Amino acid sequence: MLVLGVDPGSAVTGYGLVENVAGQLRYRHDEQLKLPAKADPGAKLALLFDHTTALLQQYKPDQLAVEGVFYGVNVKSMLTLGQARGAVMVAGAKFGISMNEYPPALVKQAVVGYGKATKDQIQHMVKLLLKVPEISGEHAADALAIAICHHHQVRLQGWQRG
Repeated sequence: MLVLGVDPGSAVTGYGLVENVAGQLRYRHDEQLKLPAKADPGAKLALLFDHTTALLQQYKPDQLAVEGVFYGVNVKSMLTLGQARGAVMVAGAKFGISMNEYPPALVKQAVVGYGKATKDQIQHMVKLLLKVPEISGEHAADALAIAICHHHQVRLQGWQRG
């Protein structure tokens, strides 16, 4: 099963592909999409949708895993993040791909073993678990961690490939 993990953001979105091959997690790809700071919000969402669509076409993942909603004090930031998540989710829906959401604390717990792990700890463990020397950045590492978390959840819950 190939999973595309996505860490959506209003400035940078991370993508990571992780595949389960005979019970072993294998790194396939990671990247970060930097959105233009001065662009119109609608143009940013269109770029995010188009880029996600291109990755779905290229890699044909079986499932999509996205960072879930978390609560903060800045409502405007939360709304902007929700819009970014929506663009990614619509791209997945257009391909008929099963989509799952995971809260940040669960992702950190699945990868590091501690729900309040730092970005550095996540990057370090993702590199160890996937046996890769470098990742394109912290957002890509988070996306790979989300994909790893999904694979763990699938195994724990006994989910079958749909």
